[in-house]
Amino acid sequence: MRAKSRKASKDDPGAAYAAGLRLLARREHSRAELARKLEQRGFAASLVTSALARLRDDGYLSEERFAHSLARHRVDQGYGELRIRAELAHHALSGEVVEQALLELDADWVERALLQARRHFPAFRAKGPEAARALRHLTQRGFPASVARSALARWAESVQEQG
Repeated sequence: MRAKSRKASKDDPGAAYAAGLRLLARREHSRAELARKLEQRGFAASLVTSALARLRDDGYLSEERFAHSLARHRVDQGYGELRIRAELAHHALSGEVVEQALLELDADWVERALLQARRHFPAFRAKGPEAARALRHLTQRGFPASVARSALARWAESVQEQG
């Protein structure tokens, strides 16, 4: 038989810390996101602030680690630099943290855009509506228009060389 667990008090600093630790055990969170989740769970703002400081000091909460993790995940999903930058900014990360996360990716954005285009448009035609759809798709995924055009030009060249 299982012992009944006592529900932690919402005015206990240790409970706020433990709740934050449980959330961070599942995945990385930004400071703002973790604060919002702890407040939604009923913890007072002062307890949330102290729990976040303690989590940061103990090395469990890291804006840099969160930014890198999210950026890498979004690149792997086929998103471009503009989309990733916007999402990182949405998490209230500093510009310095965002820039560092993007630099650490060391991504060839044209190559990434080309991979995304090939995945989404297996039978590509360099002219006409298909090219316009591919360009629109890439820009909607967060690739700058210049990067998207370069990727499509590279793809068109490879198709001509094979043909």
